[in-house]
Amino acid sequence: MYDILIIGAGPAGLTAAIYAARAGKSVLLLEKETFGGQITHSPKVENYPGFLEMSGNQFAERLIDQAIAQGAEIELDRAISINSAETCKIVETESGKKYEARAVIIAAGSRHRHLGVEREDSLVGKGISYCAVCDGPFYAGKNVAIIGGGNTALQEAVMLSDICESVTLIQNLPYLTGEETLIEKLYLRDNVKFIFGSVVTSFIGEKQLEGLEIKKTSTDAISRLYVDGVFVAIGQEPENKPFENVAELNDYGYIVAGESCETGTPGIFVAGDCRTKAIRQIVTASGDGAVAAVAACKYVDNL
Repeated sequence: MYDILIIGAGPAGLTAAIYAARAGKSVLLLEKETFGGQITHSPKVENYPGFLEMSGNQFAERLIDQAIAQGAEIELDRAISINSAETCKIVETESGKKYEARAVIIAAGSRHRHLGVEREDSLVGKGISYCAVCDGPFYAGKNVAIIGGGNTALQEAVMLSDICESVTLIQNLPYLTGEETLIEKLYLRDNVKFIFGSVVTSFIGEKQLEGLEIKKTSTDAISRLYVDGVFVAIGQEPENKPFENVAELNDYGYIVAGESCETGTPGIFVAGDCRTKAIRQIVTASGDGAVAAVAACKYVDNL
């Protein structure tokens, strides 16, 4: 039995592992997909204290090395359920394994949100992508579109504008919602175009993406934009459904918890982007990880 089991090896989960292991607790980290979480897809991180600039992948690697050096164990497996008893939590995984722990920290993060429009699913990997860091180089010298207007979309637009012939940002609002510094960078680039107040209604192409149909929200007018690739950057959605028996979810699927990172179930804590919070950044995820780990350690000590 482990003292603390952490679901998710993003910045929140890895920080929790570091704090818990340093406190002398036995720690197991379960990660379903990518060690380091979504931050590994960020080409450049410039807002983490103490680092002028680094890639998300570099940051993740440092966290992983630090957690392992402190004695935390890491397994690649997806947690599909948590059963809570008074002094023991049982976490079952997709592979069929069951792990016992005295406390659990849910740091499951979130995944890329899909548009849910015609042909989207069938064209993923055939012109539609959700990660410019992963797939951007395939479109060097070509014309691409980015759907979204927040920080993720703007960061990807900056990166893609360095290598692509043209980048068209499509935003459903009449303005961009990301950081002003990113907006200013994009407005200065001649190969970046903007389409505001519009939504994508369908993708064009059968076996390969050829373009997309766009509707102007104020007039319902439909137009077509022909591009070689589309990057969907409209945010994330939490993956907390398997844990709703031990943690209350709000209407958007986030675990309801305040700054204490406590759920309504004793011994079950939550950290990072999967909980209700106003700001979802690396620093807030790491802060959650520390808070949740300290709380979990106290809980284990009092058993």
